[in-house]
Amino acid sequence: MRLAATWAGVGLAASMAFAAPTLAAKVGDQIALPEIRLLDGTTIPEGHFKGKPVIVEYWASWCPFCARQNPYVQKLWLQAKEQGLDILTVSIDSKTADAIGYLDKHQYTFPAAMETQALRDVLGKRKVVPHVFVINSEGYVAESIPGEMFEEDVLGLIKYAPAPANTTK
Repeated sequence: MRLAATWAGVGLAASMAFAAPTLAAKVGDQIALPEIRLLDGTTIPEGHFKGKPVIVEYWASWCPFCARQNPYVQKLWLQAKEQGLDILTVSIDSKTADAIGYLDKHQYTFPAAMETQALRDVLGKRKVVPHVFVINSEGYVAESIPGEMFEEDVLGLIKYAPAPANTTK
């Protein structure tokens, strides 16, 4: 009896250790992004995105779908930074050097970080890359888009930019 209880305890511990990872954040989930260290060494403090819309794109240097989508993300970044829409891209590469080399090779200037446990805790684990999350200014996931997007769809994400302030008196 004691041996069976011991084996049951071991089985429970093993099943907890191999529990399924948290699935990707869903539309309607409220999230707060953690502190993020970009590949260029810049640190974005926790709370930086509070009250701001942000597009988060997961990618990998080895992903052919990401290779087709990232030029559109670069175009969106150039538009978005002028209109108050933040963009954060997150590499799931196992080596930081691979992600940095990819960005340099393609001359991408959009903000990029490596996936961390803190990001995984907030946004979960994806089943595909690329994967785009749109987080609105209230901190809710407005869209979760797994897989490659067409150019017009990526550029259409500019609709999440804040409305321009009225400067007329």
